[in-house]
Parts: sequence; C-alpha cells; structure tokens
Amino acid sequence: MNDQEYMRRCFELARRGAGYVSPNPMVGAVLVCEGKIIGEGWHKAWGEAHAEVNCFNAVAPENQHLVPKSTLYCSLEPCSHYGKTPPCADLIIARQVPRVLVSNTDPNPLVAGKGLARLQEAGIAVEAGILEQEGLWINRFFFHWITQKRPYVILKWAQTADGFLGEKDKRTVISGPASQRLVHRWRAESDAILVGAGTAIIDDPQLNARHYFGKNPLRVLLDGKGSVPVTRHLLSDEQPTLVFGPERAGLNSSKTFIPSAEMVALTTVLDTLRQQNLATLFVEGGAQVLQQCIKQGLWDEIRVIKSPKRLGGGLEAPRIPATAQLRESFRVGDDEVSVFLRNNSL
Repeated sequence: MNDQEYMRRCFELARRGAGYVSPNPMVGAVLVCEGKIIGEGWHKAWGEAHAEVNCFNAVAPENQHLVPKSTLYCSLEPCSHYGKTPPCADLIIARQVPRVLVSNTDPNPLVAGKGLARLQEAGIAVEAGILEQEGLWINRFFFHWITQKRPYVILKWAQTADGFLGEKDKRTVISGPASQRLVHRWRAESDAILVGAGTAIIDDPQLNARHYFGKNPLRVLLDGKGSVPVTRHLLSDEQPTLVFGPERAGLNSSKTFIPSAEMVALTTVLDTLRQQNLATLFVEGGAQVLQQCIKQGLWDEIRVIKSPKRLGGGLEAPRIPATAQLRESFRVGDDEVSVFLRNNSL
C-alpha cells in the first residue's frame, strides 16, 4: 500500500463517527511500520478520545516497540490545544513517531497549522495535503461550521419523473424502500431535521432514523401559526422537538417552544441551532420551506431523489438553482439520486 491508500483507510475509519462527533470533525488515524498496519483508530463521539489516542491504544503489546519506527497517517491535522482532551500533537511527540502525514490542516483557529508546527519543532517529518479534496469532502460540515459560523444546510426532496412532490393535500409516497433507508441514514448523520407545518399536518412524519442504525436528529418544526394538531407525531411523541411557534398546553417536556412570527425567519432558526452547537440541518419539506431556503440562499447542498413514477399533476418540485453544481449522481434501487453543491470547490 502507498500513502494514498493508507489515507483512504483513514477516511474509512473517520466515516464511522458520522452523526456522533458533530460539531467536531470526523477523523481517522492509521499507524504503519514497514508496510504493516499496527494500529487504527477514529474519533467515536463528541467529547471522547480523538482518533490518534485510539490508534495508539490499539497497538498490541508485542508491537509497542515498533511505534518509534512508524508513520502515522491522520485525515486531519492533530490538535495542539487543551479542550475536552489533551493535545494529540503532544502525544505523538511523546510516542516518538518519526513521520506524520495528514490530509487537511485544521481550520479551527485554535489549531490552524499549530499542530503540524509543534511536530516539526520536535523533529518529526510532516507532510500535509494527501488526498486533500477527499478530506475536505468528508469533513465539509465541519469546515463550513468553522469558516461560515452557521449550520451546513442540506435540502432534500423526492420527486416523480415528471417533476412532482406528490398530490396536493395528500400524503404521497414517491421514493422506493432502498431510497427511504438511505434517507434514514442521512437523518442519522445530521444534527437537526426540519419541516414546516404543512408537512407535519399532511404527512405526519416521525422524522427519526428507525430504518437505519444511529442516533435520531433533533426535530425542528416551523409552526408560526400554531396550526399543527397536538395529535401529530412531532408534538405527541417522546422524541425531542424544537418548535418555532406559540406554546401548546398539555405536551410533555420533550418539546421546546420558541416564540416567533407567523412566518418564521430561517436566519433565526440557524442562529438558534448554532447556539446549541448543532452543525448540520437537514430540511425535508415541505415545498414552501424548501423554496424559501433556495430563495434566501440559505442552503449548501441539495439532494434530490427522482423516482420513475409519474403523477401527471400535483405539487410541483422546487427547481434546482442555476448556480448549483452537480457533485455526484447514483442509483438506489429504481431511483436516481443527485447531489448538488452551492460551492463546487469541494
């Protein structure tokens, strides 16, 4: 294996932290001696040990003497400051690793090259930029969180081949079972998930990840007029929900209400989520909310599931903005999934 292959292994490990480490980055680390991997680790959950720590801890007792002869691969620059854990750069120096390769430098001002500089000052050979674009893509939520200081907004909808979201005022299943499981994976990887009152009333969604292993996102409901019946899932069940709208009596403590105007300002929603350290927002509908996000430029990624079904009429799907750039397209079952980016530098 070469340097790029070891770095891709770091990426594979890093992805295991998806949905658990936010607003921290997903990070993987691999320790290699003479062409043999002797340790691997990844950041498993926010506030817990970093990838480098888990990597060193995974080295078997009989291989500990190989650490000072090894190369450490990290998908992101080792931290150099005290946070919830000690600096990983100090640990690498203490373990006498002679060579460190990373994909991306950390944009966090507390790090921002200081980790690599500390390693170099200790005499460690350092190289950055290995598969840099792949590393940026994996951690695009984190990089956006640090540089733009607001949650990364993902718009998602499913539409028919003739461009409709469904029948008006009627719950309509568009995508197939495989795509629905994919959506639940996306939910599990997001910090928060948002819908408007119309979707809550008509579709009565649960907005959880029940068809995929992983955590449930915080549900966000835009209900400025207080029109959603308390019998709907978003208000009646035990799952935590943040409601922008008038408080409703008789609901359990899992619901948090934030007073708002009848037309809830999306900027207010994003500011509130940022204050709660929620770095990704997954917007599932309805059409009016999606259009509002697009019109105000409050989106970073659009995921469209196109079904081969046809309706011949109904609620029209939003139009992809002219500035959107297609990042990737793939098939899931009978459906076609397309991912568009606002910023095509990734």
